[in-house]
Amino acid sequence: MSGDSFLQWEHSNPPEMDDEQFSLWQTAIEVRTGMQFPEQRRIFLQSSIRTRMKEIHCDCFQSYYEQLQIGPSSEQEWTVLTDRLTVQETHFFRHPPSFELAKEKVREWFINDPDKKSVQAWSVGCSTGEEPYSLAITLDEQIQAMHLSKDHYFGITATDLSMPALNKANTGIYKEKKVKQQISETRQKAYFDQLENHNFQVKPLLRERICFARINALNLSATPLKDLDIIFCQNMLIYFSKWRRREIVNHLANRLQVGGIMILGLGEVMDWTNPKLKRVPSDKVLAFMRHCH
Repeated sequence: MSGDSFLQWEHSNPPEMDDEQFSLWQTAIEVRTGMQFPEQRRIFLQSSIRTRMKEIHCDCFQSYYEQLQIGPSSEQEWTVLTDRLTVQETHFFRHPPSFELAKEKVREWFINDPDKKSVQAWSVGCSTGEEPYSLAITLDEQIQAMHLSKDHYFGITATDLSMPALNKANTGIYKEKKVKQQISETRQKAYFDQLENHNFQVKPLLRERICFARINALNLSATPLKDLDIIFCQNMLIYFSKWRRREIVNHLANRLQVGGIMILGLGEVMDWTNPKLKRVPSDKVLAFMRHCH
């Protein structure tokens, strides 16, 4: 489109999705990412797509849809659009009881098994990194509190669909306000470096324990991760249908080793059972422990 026509569109009423277009986009996004956008999220979907269309000077939903299907840069464009559609509002230690449970289990494992030297964890849907860094702080603090030898360590794999979110997570740089509001002074000194531009950066001792990688929740069965002690999957399942949520948590359950725990967001999975797992008794945390092969 011409620059003049785009400016006219930008400053007039932007296009609205009709029912047929909405259905088309619903299907395309679910097939591509697994995420669902029911009628109550129609306005969010429409505004998110329109924002991206403005950025690339496209004034037609159908044209943009076709660009995503067959355009030379369709893969890259899907990555950008997916980032627009995933809400990345998160913070450190978002649900404290979940981290307390992880802390308790790590202590139990090291006490009950003198031969155990490591804890392996997976943060699924890690967004911009606050969750895996919170988990890393929790594990590091517990290992130090138990005065374990340097032979004891932990590793975390953190995955998400959004590359921009992963890039931010990998740097470990956060606004000063966010860190000071959510992290105690003791933890700030132990795990963060203050930068000159009013930002904080996670210290290398934590960053080197986390591997960030892009994984689509629809492809969990192809991931090589297995025999994990901890799986964190909070605030990601809300994007999916009930049957898809069950499919995802079943895949995750198979990645746990016996005795390992899977920690989900409260209310994200209802009436779900798996013969290999049993619910951890708690009204504050939704978690399951694998009890058999």
